[in-house]
Amino acid sequence: MHLKYLVLAAVVALAVQANGAEQTNAPAPHPNTALIPVPRTGSATNRQTLVLKRAKDAPGDYDIEFIGDSITQGWEMRGSNVWKEFYGNRKVINMGVGGDRTQHVLWRFQQGQLDGIKARVAEVMIGTNNSNKDDNSEADILEGVTAIVQQIRTRQPETKILLLGIFPRGKTFSAQRGKILQVNQALAKLEDGSHVFYLDFGSQLIESDGSIARSMMADALHPGDLGYRIWANATEPKLKQLLK
Repeated sequence: MHLKYLVLAAVVALAVQANGAEQTNAPAPHPNTALIPVPRTGSATNRQTLVLKRAKDAPGDYDIEFIGDSITQGWEMRGSNVWKEFYGNRKVINMGVGGDRTQHVLWRFQQGQLDGIKARVAEVMIGTNNSNKDDNSEADILEGVTAIVQQIRTRQPETKILLLGIFPRGKTFSAQRGKILQVNQALAKLEDGSHVFYLDFGSQLIESDGSIARSMMADALHPGDLGYRIWANATEPKLKQLLK
């Protein structure tokens, strides 16, 4: 073989070998933590244990099961008056745990959170804690919430799911708000008109200049009585329809 062809062949071989080495040494894809079920730690385990026990001790038929984080748990505190007014005559169960992310809800499902519970409607709002800083991307959060919806469909096939858009947060416009809005746009696509229904009323929680009033959310995250009333009024028409 001519010398120049031998040299060319050697260069090509080295290039292929180097490319293979780069692929071998490439970092493994970053796992989506929003999909990996994990339990809570610290003081949050108290509430986690409580809601698991709540479901285990009172199985059976329910009109509505509420699934979420501290915003859902807040129905028992800041939203208690509105809760009595709208849900006092219905059989409901609150499965909200403050600080929960999608992975914590998935873990609770694995521990039997839905076992023995036959709810006509599951009202779900989760994901805001996943949106903190760079913990999870928009795609990560979407996958986490989607996994929760899929798990409910699998474990409670007769339950209708009312999936809520993640609430706006922060005193005014921010990158985090933008992340949440992008996730919500994709979550809307989960509605199938048969088992999964999507509802977003976040615009009712902010002012015309984009800010969040203290009367709505004192900490720009957790609703007060006014916020829970808006929540109840916004979901009531769809709940009535699904509970027929």
